[in-house]
Amino acid sequence: MELQHSPPRKRGRPPKRPEGTLDTRELLVRAGLEVLTEKGFAATGIDEVLKRVGVPKGSFYHYFDSKEAFGAALIDRYASYFARKLERHFIDESMTPLDRLRAFVDDAQAGMARHDFRRGCLIGNLGQEMAALPDNFRERLNAVFDDWERRLARCLEAAQQLGQIPAAVDCTQQASFFWIGWEGAVLRAKLERSAKPLDIFARGFFTGLQLA
Repeated sequence: MELQHSPPRKRGRPPKRPEGTLDTRELLVRAGLEVLTEKGFAATGIDEVLKRVGVPKGSFYHYFDSKEAFGAALIDRYASYFARKLERHFIDESMTPLDRLRAFVDDAQAGMARHDFRRGCLIGNLGQEMAALPDNFRERLNAVFDDWERRLARCLEAAQQLGQIPAAVDCTQQASFFWIGWEGAVLRAKLERSAKPLDIFARGFFTGLQLA
């Protein structure tokens, strides 16, 4: 039988592999999350992200149309990641509802300490510099906070049903209060490089629930 030879390979770049594209995009997103939890969006240059990943500058625009599109992708990714974290804590039926919230607080403190309190909350960081950001970020950021508040409100309602907090407590309002105060505590923890602001806020929040 006659052997059949493969046709000679054409010169030039090999065809792009979809999985390779996804890998590089994922690396860019992860590097962007790392940078933006430490510093602001406006102060972060694309070059800094590319340097962490080790890809040429021209490659960035193959994956994202603009820095604004990159920022929107980071918001979506962080929101998805944090929603999973909250879900994992808030539906843990091995704990009482208030202990689930305490476990979240402890986990968040440990996460900040692990990075020497250099990293905070990407959503909170972006909210602080909204005046310098694309206006369409405002709706995205508000939607994320709304989601977090709804998740916490359900956890507080479960605590209320078990008699852990008074029936008079407005769980929706307290959930909003928690995230407003928590974001401030995270900012102060970064400033002081200490968990103390997080501890102070958490103790005050849990005490306030019982006094309502």
